[in-house]
Amino acid sequence: MRKFVISVNGNSYEVEVEEVSESGTVSRQTVQAPPKAPVVETKKVAPEVKQELVVSEGQEVVEAPMPGNIWKIQVTEGDTVKSGDVLLILEAMKMENEILAPRDGKVVSIRTAEGSVVDTGDELIIIE
Repeated sequence: MRKFVISVNGNSYEVEVEEVSESGTVSRQTVQAPPKAPVVETKKVAPEVKQELVVSEGQEVVEAPMPGNIWKIQVTEGDTVKSGDVLLILEAMKMENEILAPRDGKVVSIRTAEGSVVDTGDELIIIE
């Protein structure tokens, strides 16, 4: 008998194999599964620290109307925008949603980045 350790799908098994003799004896195999250790998933979650939003008088915060992914930001800080201009594109439920400027003004701060995930009510852009 020879012993082997075989890994299948990440699980290790100790296997005993009997060699076949020239007379044609059928080989026997004994498979012994190692005792399964309980699977314990540990997840390190860093507490999310959000900077406090300070909005001056005359500024307006454009918030995410729905959860989704920021697909493309169409403006940069300092750009002048008119009411109805596309500020960014929010991808939600396989659809691209244009987030429009609520009024004329200047982009003071962009509070998100392309590829980031946002929830309803998250601050996206501040217009002055």
